[in-house]
Amino acid sequence: MFTGCGTALVTPFRPDFSLDEEALRRLVQRQAAAGINFVVPVGTTGESPTLSAAEQRRVVEIAVEEARKTKTPVLAGAGGNNTTHVIEMARAFQELGADGILSVAPYYNKPTQEGLYQHYKALAAAVSLPIILYNIPGRTGVNIETPTVARLAEIDNIVGVKEASGNISQMAAVLAAVPPRFLVLSGDDAITIALMALGGKGVISVVANEIPAEMTRLTQFCLDGDFTAAREIHNRYFSLIEANFLETNPGPAKAAMALMGLLEPVFRLPMVAPKPENLAKIRAALEAVGLIQKVYAAR
Repeated sequence: MFTGCGTALVTPFRPDFSLDEEALRRLVQRQAAAGINFVVPVGTTGESPTLSAAEQRRVVEIAVEEARKTKTPVLAGAGGNNTTHVIEMARAFQELGADGILSVAPYYNKPTQEGLYQHYKALAAAVSLPIILYNIPGRTGVNIETPTVARLAEIDNIVGVKEASGNISQMAAVLAAVPPRFLVLSGDDAITIALMALGGKGVISVVANEIPAEMTRLTQFCLDGDFTAAREIHNRYFSLIEANFLETNPGPAKAAMALMGLLEPVFRLPMVAPKPENLAKIRAALEAVGLIQKVYAAR
């Protein structure tokens, strides 16, 4: 269900900072029409830390309503540093019809490896949905180490990990330590091919907010063993991939989508719009691949 490309959906806001439900529906519809393998609402790319619990439920509800029309799976983000609260969110998303849970490692409180294990074990016991771990130590302050991932892989409904450590050696170690059924997904667009060449099964992608069809094709080529074709897509869109991370995600992604006319360029503090010089680079990257028309200055 969660192989190939899943899009870490941004959350669109109106100019008054309220949730833009109409834009959200259009975004999910666009993803489904492009053939995306699954969508991931209310992850960190969806600015979940600045969404209220009611807003998070509403985003998942809308995503499920729209995705259900095309039988596109929904992997809802339910993570945090309070295990009880994470369980409450995951149960709510299960009731709303989500197909799985993506759960980022607890941040700031920096639990031990045993703390991480017990956190995810408690979550797995509380819901029947498949759970994918999310390891991003650069943002959480803690790394889910390979032995811990291997222990968690023994729990039936913990089915995979989104690996965004940036450490290819660690990803290779995880792949060697877990059973074949356990999914190892890239959390970084730029190294999707590298991880899939080692045995990874896909990516949870930021750039797929802009190019869902292309990233879906890239991962399918990798799954089919056609890495030449996958590299062609990667090379064509590499500048855009890089542009998405000129500043903290999801700032550049939302700015790019606003330039494409997909949403309003609205962020909730502490997230802000990219600096003008970076916005110019984002525009140039979009123009280079034909996602927006080049604007020529009048002479």
